[in-house]
Amino acid sequence: MVNFKELDACDSFAALKKTPRMRLQELLTPERIADLWIPHAAGLSYCYAFAPVDDLIVEQLQALADEQQLIEKYRMLADGAIMNTGERRMVLHHLARGRLGAPVVWNGQDMEAFYTGEKLRFYEFAEKVRDGRIRSSVGKPFAQVVQIGIGGSDLGPRAASIALSRWAIAKGRAKLTPWFISNVDPDDADWVLSRIDLSESLFVLVSKSGTTQETLANETLVRARLKAAGLDADRHIVAVTSKSSPLAGNPHYLDSFFIDDFIGGRYSTSSAVGGVIISIAYGPETFEEFLHGAHEADILALEPSLKRNPALMDAMIGIYERNVLGWPATAVLPYAEPLSRFPAHLQQLDMESNGKSVSRSGRPLSYSTGPIVFGEPGTNGQHSFYQLLHQGTDIVPLQFIGFLTNQLSPDMNSEGSSSRQKLVSNLVAQMAAFALGKEDENPNKAFAGGRPSTLLVGDELGPEQLGVLFSHFENKVMFQGFVWNINSFDQEGVQLGKVLAKKALGAISKGESSGDARLDALIAAVLERTRGESS
Repeated sequence: MVNFKELDACDSFAALKKTPRMRLQELLTPERIADLWIPHAAGLSYCYAFAPVDDLIVEQLQALADEQQLIEKYRMLADGAIMNTGERRMVLHHLARGRLGAPVVWNGQDMEAFYTGEKLRFYEFAEKVRDGRIRSSVGKPFAQVVQIGIGGSDLGPRAASIALSRWAIAKGRAKLTPWFISNVDPDDADWVLSRIDLSESLFVLVSKSGTTQETLANETLVRARLKAAGLDADRHIVAVTSKSSPLAGNPHYLDSFFIDDFIGGRYSTSSAVGGVIISIAYGPETFEEFLHGAHEADILALEPSLKRNPALMDAMIGIYERNVLGWPATAVLPYAEPLSRFPAHLQQLDMESNGKSVSRSGRPLSYSTGPIVFGEPGTNGQHSFYQLLHQGTDIVPLQFIGFLTNQLSPDMNSEGSSSRQKLVSNLVAQMAAFALGKEDENPNKAFAGGRPSTLLVGDELGPEQLGVLFSHFENKVMFQGFVWNINSFDQEGVQLGKVLAKKALGAISKGESSGDARLDALIAAVLERTRGESS
């Protein structure tokens, strides 16, 4: 019997709050730093030696994970239980990369077969684009592929495409250059379209409903540019959508590839949402390797022991930092330039999933849930917000990610060391500096230390390792949502803004009332003060 209950109803949580807190500087010994590592999938490793937990705290975090039946709930999710309680839906992003439990059947459809079938369809399409069997409306081979989408239809696929671009070039797999258009601000689309040859560009329109306002506005702009260039837009666009959307099977698209309501946008990189553009740009084998890495990490996340399950350990350390130590934010710091947009993806993944204040059953919660997530690649962040992280009044837990090998170019030596050695030196130095601090007679130069961190590290960032990173954080967010007893799989806060935006659009474009006097007053004031009404 699996029980869903609030965190503050757990006996193990009450015990955890009474446990003496540890001073990180006193915990850190050479033996601890050498020992507190958990092997991850695809050759990655997870280190929690710099986290503010000792053996007793880890034992009590294990007790809390067991009391909240996190692995049992994960198995329920993988087996097709209704885990998205707000929308009464299954949650199947894991299934898109491999089955973890029982077959999942919905309305007589084997869902694994559905995802595999769509994957094979877009693999075949991608191969035809890559070898020139599918060409543009003027007979040119496609050289660019541009994804049009927003939110989860942009952030994850964009982060993954950027992360693999250098790797794919080095491996000879990069056939088309990927681009992305997301913002309804026309300057976004114009910036991309002005830098590509439209006659050799393929567009991937991603909208599950087929009605996403920003995405359809950008499609209209793109079609107008294609027409103005003398091109047949219908032969330059494919759709990624649901079978029930107006885009499905529409003759105005080269093809349609299908997703469904059981994979939320922020979890959708493993589906056609990420698979179509990655397969076209870098080859189906690259996307298959991404899925394999993610699936191996998903399997590892089923391990009940924290000390053998890096995603679960990461999640429970985060619970301790959020709900016992009271720290409201966490920073993701990849010391890998290819992961430059990965923190932006994690912002959506974590904050859209666990930014909730009511339980799965709708009861208001008396404890904190999801943290604020932000980040920037190292070493850029060191010259930016690290000042606050080192000497600010709030402690912010840190999540470092690093790799020991370059993706593309051979390293260059300067001043007796390579660039990669300098990067890795900065990573380990920052972990030590944050944790240990520094005493100084000058208070302005003193560092309190005690700033905790964890580390995910590997040799090289390739598609399998990237799949592990996506899986790791998806499962971390899932486990934390289970601990807090919230629904991590809907996003009603996003929906409210969409509804009001439609009302505001009518008022701005047609001069009609939005039905809300305060919204009308705000619109009138903005238009009057910016002189933008005529535009």
